[in-house]
Amino acid sequence: MRLVIADDHPLFRMGLKYALIHQGFDVVAEASDGLAALEACRALQPDAALLDVKMPGMTGIEVCERLRQSNPRLVSVLITTFAEPAIVQAARAAGARGYVSKETDPESLARQLRDIVANPDVDRLPHVDVPRLTPRESEVLPLLAQGYSNKEIAKNLGVSPDTVKDHLARLYAKLDAGDRTEAVSRARSIGLLH
Repeated sequence: MRLVIADDHPLFRMGLKYALIHQGFDVVAEASDGLAALEACRALQPDAALLDVKMPGMTGIEVCERLRQSNPRLVSVLITTFAEPAIVQAARAAGARGYVSKETDPESLARQLRDIVANPDVDRLPHVDVPRLTPRESEVLPLLAQGYSNKEIAKNLGVSPDTVKDHLARLYAKLDAGDRTEAVSRARSIGLLH
């Protein structure tokens, strides 16, 4: 299997390359940033791209999105230390076929890569529970994140402060949050706020 690997940390990238070669993979290119990874994938047409999520210039998720548009058969797999729900959701939306921890041992990584490439239509990204918000809750949440008081939110939406209080109580329950700060933080982490 022909791979392009991309990570902005040279020692990690080198270790990953040699671990994968030892596992029988053909690493046709390595890149230290997202743009170089994208160019290598377009030029070399590998079977898969193993992309770090956070790289300079262009993230692994952005590379994944562009590769999906230009070469939908190329399998993009993200490798990361970040398991934040918002990142997982963005990876899924970008077309990533896998999401692997940097703490994975080489044998397990090799097995996962082979399985992902052999069965690219199977969703292997972690499941993220994102609560469904009502249209009104979707209006209240960004105002809450901007620091508006209940009275200001009520005035902005043309409802009573008691109605805002009811919406906030439902938001707190859906987000498993105890207060405004926790609700906003949780909403950001799962991608409900950008």
